[in-house]
Amino acid sequence: MAGIVHFEIPADDQERARNFYTAAFDWQINAMPELNYNILITTPSDEQTGMPNDPGAINGGMMAREGELTTPIITVDVEDIDAALAQIESLGGSVVKPKDTVPGMGFYAYFKDTEGNILGLWQNTPSGVPAD
Repeated sequence: MAGIVHFEIPADDQERARNFYTAAFDWQINAMPELNYNILITTPSDEQTGMPNDPGAINGGMMAREGELTTPIITVDVEDIDAALAQIESLGGSVVKPKDTVPGMGFYAYFKDTEGNILGLWQNTPSGVPAD
């Protein structure tokens, strides 16, 4: 069973959004300007891995609102993004953004389901294998 592992919030003004979510919920936000992205720490997490300490808890990200990525997105963990995208298309869904790499971490993609919702996919890089 594929689990929900991440969420993303698009923002028109990322600085304004960082200030809002920090003040509203006391989230720790780590800017990654080289990727135009922010990591949202919403729950106590392991300092080395960044993974949440509590089972079922997730952290997220914030990126610039653009293209079809205009509403909050939940991300599903899969073993093989290519196979998942093929399955999604065979079921009537469509690819919004094909597989791409987060160096040293894994791969991601976005798809649209049969109801018009956009969700993300995530595939971890196997331990010891660098992402392409």
